[in-house]
Amino acid sequence: MDSFDIAVVGGGLAGQIAALALARSGRKVLSLTPPAPKQDQRTTALMDQSIRFLERLGLWAEVRAHAAALSTMQILDGTSRLLRAPPVAFRSQEVGLDAFGYNFANASLLPVLEAALDREPNATRKPVVAESISILPERVELRLEGGEIASAAFVIGADGRRSMVREAAGIDVRNWFYPQTALVLNFRHSLPHRNVSTEFHTETGPFTQVPLPGNRSSLVWVLKPEEAEACRELPRDALSHKVEARMQSLLGAVEVEDGVQAWPLSGMMAKQFGKGRVALVGEAGHVFPPIGAQGLNLSLRDIIALQDILAPVSGGDIAVDAGDRFDRRRRVDVASRTASVDLLNRSLLSDFLPVQMMRAAGLHMLSALPPLRGLVMREGVEPGRGLRSIPEAIKEKLTRRRS
Repeated sequence: MDSFDIAVVGGGLAGQIAALALARSGRKVLSLTPPAPKQDQRTTALMDQSIRFLERLGLWAEVRAHAAALSTMQILDGTSRLLRAPPVAFRSQEVGLDAFGYNFANASLLPVLEAALDREPNATRKPVVAESISILPERVELRLEGGEIASAAFVIGADGRRSMVREAAGIDVRNWFYPQTALVLNFRHSLPHRNVSTEFHTETGPFTQVPLPGNRSSLVWVLKPEEAEACRELPRDALSHKVEARMQSLLGAVEVEDGVQAWPLSGMMAKQFGKGRVALVGEAGHVFPPIGAQGLNLSLRDIIALQDILAPVSGGDIAVDAGDRFDRRRRVDVASRTASVDLLNRSLLSDFLPVQMMRAAGLHMLSALPPLRGLVMREGVEPGRGLRSIPEAIKEKLTRRRS
């Protein structure tokens, strides 16, 4: 029976990045990366903090060529309601960044991760599933596909919302559902995007265009389920005209590419993100709608916290309560991000006039008050960064007054 410090169950982006990060920190890691059931056509927008983490892992240089910068993120009210919010534009230069982050196809990062894991001396990558997981007082045992048994001092569940690791640890979840489906696609356009991402707020949810390299963009269009399915079944040219019309021809003529997918929207949050010898990262611990570029960025903050907790100190063993420490470390961040995304999504769906007034007033304040806009931008790029900047801003203002 092979023994490891850490076993990472799950072969998606979060699982492979977790395995590589912990192997680079000095732990002996087993990474279980079974082939995905279908090709992932989605793209991911990583913010500045996440990009810097990938740079530290030596991954970003290979991905950068396939990514487009997000220098401006604008919100436009695409509803026909009486109370409409003003346009709001967030520009990275306002907070001293060349770009908030970068957008790339998930498929471009996965082979980079697999190659890095295969080269890493502290990592063993096996493209198989775990058939059973037993969490014992002194270790975790995993029975792998084909009958092989592996042992680890700690296990990380990165195996999605139906996580076997979470079930083995006896961790319950809270699920909720939305009357929405996300239509996910990539498209070409005749006008340059100039590294601008545009999010239209509509009565059915956000319509979010995010730049890709060249005259290409990715799109997440949140619709009623029956509307999303009808769009997915349209001939490609008809769907292209529909996307162009919804975008008000901001990017000129649109040509939708093959691979249109539909994803029903729902949310899930584990009641514990860690327990004893177990931690949950990515969608094993938290799931919410693809709004505000939060999904993988939140997962990478999970991994950064785990790297800090599990990194060897003078060759020491992994503490028995490491999972509980991880749970305490991540609870506020995950809960606050989940609540904010849920609130924004539900506010778009609500026909209740006071809710529409509050949403419009909030966007108006962001549009009119640069300091508030800067705070929100810093907080979006790196949680806590906006709040940490307040004392510095006050100090700078006082210094200017004295001089």
